[in-house]
Amino acid sequence: MNIPLNLLHLEDTPADAALIQSALEVGGIACDITCVHNRVEFVAALERGGIDLILSDYTLPAFDGLSAITVAHAQWPDLPVILVSGTVGEDFAIESLKSGATDYVLKTRLSRLVPAVRRAMKEVEERAERRRLEAQFIEAQKMEVIGQLAAGVAHDFNNILGVIMGYSDMMLMQLPSADPMRNYVGEIRRASERAAGLTLQLLVFGRKQTVLPVVMDLNVVLRDLEQMLERLIDENICLTIVPGTQSGRILADPGYIGQVLMNLVVNARDAMPDGGKLTITTSKVTLDEAFTRSHPDAAAGDYMMLSVSDSGTGMTEEVKERLFEAFFTTKPAGKGTGLGLATCQTIVQQSGGFMQVYSELGKGTQFQVQFPCVDQPLDVAAPSPPGGPLPRGTETVLVVEDDPAVRHLAAEVLQTQGYTVLPAINGQDGLNVARMHRGPPIGLVVTDVIMPLMGGKVMAEWLRVTYPDLKILFTSGYTDDAIAHHGVLEAGVEFLPKPYTPATLSRKVRELLDA
Repeated sequence: MNIPLNLLHLEDTPADAALIQSALEVGGIACDITCVHNRVEFVAALERGGIDLILSDYTLPAFDGLSAITVAHAQWPDLPVILVSGTVGEDFAIESLKSGATDYVLKTRLSRLVPAVRRAMKEVEERAERRRLEAQFIEAQKMEVIGQLAAGVAHDFNNILGVIMGYSDMMLMQLPSADPMRNYVGEIRRASERAAGLTLQLLVFGRKQTVLPVVMDLNVVLRDLEQMLERLIDENICLTIVPGTQSGRILADPGYIGQVLMNLVVNARDAMPDGGKLTITTSKVTLDEAFTRSHPDAAAGDYMMLSVSDSGTGMTEEVKERLFEAFFTTKPAGKGTGLGLATCQTIVQQSGGFMQVYSELGKGTQFQVQFPCVDQPLDVAAPSPPGGPLPRGTETVLVVEDDPAVRHLAAEVLQTQGYTVLPAINGQDGLNVARMHRGPPIGLVVTDVIMPLMGGKVMAEWLRVTYPDLKILFTSGYTDDAIAHHGVLEAGVEFLPKPYTPATLSRKVRELLDA
């Protein structure tokens, strides 16, 4: 039980009030007692709030305990009320309990008062815990529904977005720089990017996304993202990025780490409409057992801390309590989905870390993101995609894809770069096309994972019986759990998630053919 209690005592006899207070003190119940004598004082004390427990005499001049229960429960139905009275009689006790009293104690038997208070406060705590668990259960159900909804539409939506983004990119590559149509196509491209980002947020939040974690140096990731982060903020914001002097390796998906940073930077920007200072730092910290006792989400050990601080408007305590709640946002309608921070928290938790926020109205906000360090060698970092023309080739590529629009786009992209493309509509058709092919040997297979009649993984296994050195690139718009059992997320298997762009596909194909 939390003490001291804020106790409201309705009692018109000073001697009785002193006797009851003494009984509580002797029983070890520490209280801040507000003593009132009539209805007006009682209502005024209730309106001030902060009351944990009410003790009330049963009979008072022009007022009574049953009326006090009615008044209190009209606004605070869970507030415990114990009647303490000299009135005797079983009927009175039954009537008070029916009216909502938590207990009934006779002034002649005050030895029951302390146990009654303890029991009442325990019931309050149990109700609060039950409501908390119910809220968690409802939140878990909501997340499951979101995950199922996102997973249900992700495949088709990713295919559609891939086609929109792909043909937009091809048009932008062919239109002259002065052509006014470039602006229209650019808007289409940016809208499709936002749609893809929203789909990814739903998948991340529903824990249905494809995660490809690698061992990486957080300081290196931050330096690589510096230019992109600078483009996200306004000119009146001073951005300072200070990677820590100590490096630390973490296991995470670098793409999602970038998403966490972008979300935090955009929120900081929006909190500084008139400009200000934005500081991003990293540091290596060690959390001990004392810290973990007060932070149940954390485990003792070494962490890399990513800190994002702004000098913006800050937040109220009420906003901080709901900060990571799904679809909660303080931004105007149409300016935010309420998924940004919830997505960040999910990404960080999937990496074994946790988030903390410190904020004060008018003084800014600081987010601290803690990632556990790992004692593993760094994975080879993929080089940043180069600018300029896309790589070309003359090899033969088998493209197996059941969605006609995606298949036509992939074939056109690769044919434009000089490749000979053999299209197939599913795995079974892919085997037939490979068997009937009489030209130059097939250098690479680009295949969807899940298709009717025969999927890409089964087709690849059959092809490798005849062509053991054949390179395979799997693609999919399905979610992580839908494709994981196909084995395409295992180490050493090349995988390109949808929606992909012409540039991404071209460079990935060239990379595998040159490997």
